[in-house]
Amino acid sequence: MVKHIVMWSFREEIPKDEREAAALRIKEGLEGLVGVVPGLLSARVILHPISSSTHDLSLVSELESAQALKDYKDNPDHLKVAAFVRSVTCGRACLDYEM
Repeated sequence: MVKHIVMWSFREEIPKDEREAAALRIKEGLEGLVGVVPGLLSARVILHPISSSTHDLSLVSELESAQALKDYKDNPDHLKVAAFVRSVTCGRACLDYEM
């Protein structure tokens, strides 16, 4: 099993009053991939980190294997969601590890 953790910050040009709607769209999109993308076992998007955090939102997901992670990254349904994520965020950090 592989844990896939990603963190993002919103782009400076995204107005603060639009960030909540964007975050909810990201959450719905990424969490909605469970049961759609083969090998994606779980996905949870954290929208409201505590003030000591260095990023605005995060994805914590589990996949069946390293190959499932590779396939997830190239999956057309994931790529559609990822395109929106990239349009409103920057400063992506990622950590993947086998459990």
